[in-house]
Amino acid sequence: MLILSYDFESNKTRARFAKFILKYGRRIQYSVFEIRNSDRVLRNILDEVELKYSKKFTGADSIVIFQVCEGCKKKVIRYGYAKNEETEIVVF
Repeated sequence: MLILSYDFESNKTRARFAKFILKYGRRIQYSVFEIRNSDRVLRNILDEVELKYSKKFTGADSIVIFQVCEGCKKKVIRYGYAKNEETEIVVF
């Protein structure tokens, strides 16, 4: 699992980046995404950041990517809505 957090000063850039990242994962906070972990996905994201976003960075812009190992995924504690997202629901 990857956790990606971002902050862009420009609303347009922020919205464009969020739309791009939604192709790979799900939003867990406004500017924080949980992404399926694979070398291909990470490479695609890094390539896109290098090609389209890093050149436009201002002093206030940032993207941070955390790689979470399988063992650490089991240690994640969730509360509120985030907790319910992990619960399987069966409807009859």
